[in-house]
Amino acid sequence: MAVFALVHGAWHGAWCFDRLVPALEAKGHRAVAFDLPGHGADPTPRGQVTLDDYVTRVGEVLARQPEPAVLLGHSMGGIVITQAGESHAPLVRSLVYLAAFLPRHGESLGSIAIPSAVTPHLRPDREARVVHFDPAGARDAFYLDCSDADVAAASARLSPQPVAPWTQPVQLGAAYAALPRHYVECTLDRAIPLAEQRRMHTATPCRVHTLEAAHSPFFSMPDRLAAVLDAIAR
Repeated sequence: MAVFALVHGAWHGAWCFDRLVPALEAKGHRAVAFDLPGHGADPTPRGQVTLDDYVTRVGEVLARQPEPAVLLGHSMGGIVITQAGESHAPLVRSLVYLAAFLPRHGESLGSIAIPSAVTPHLRPDREARVVHFDPAGARDAFYLDCSDADVAAASARLSPQPVAPWTQPVQLGAAYAALPRHYVECTLDRAIPLAEQRRMHTATPCRVHTLEAAHSPFFSMPDRLAAVLDAIAR
């Protein structure tokens, strides 16, 4: 049995893991999904949120677990778990990047992001210090292999993304370097194309696992994703 702490990506919240949590629990694991500050049901003003706030929230969740957790980050959540791995290493068993950004020391999400299916649908609000995502692009960017019902339900729950966490570079050292790392690459992903996933996990070596999935396998194939995570935890 392992403890999994699940960190969502941009525009999303803990709700995106509603199928993955029971799939992991069915395999005997404990799984905890939570909202980052300014996401989901969390009331933190979005324009004030920083990467440090994200990392602090992760640390709070990890500290409540009965043992060091497998810390999973999806998409933007990869930036979060990277810095959290450095900052809270004693509370982390291993890091899992799920179709996620994987920064090196001194990089931010903004410095490594490349044009993708996400780019045409970004709607920045500089005054509010957030970026909106046009739901019209959600299927192509995030939910390519999901049902129409799932696309509609998820698109309706997307919320504005704070900008500041995208601009803050990660600061990494020996604590992060010592943690076991896994990367679950998704071959049909249009948000973070496969070539970019492979560039990142080559630059920062991980044990690699592959799913023939688009960007959100926690919707399209939660049981298959849980099986991969179960194997990682063993």
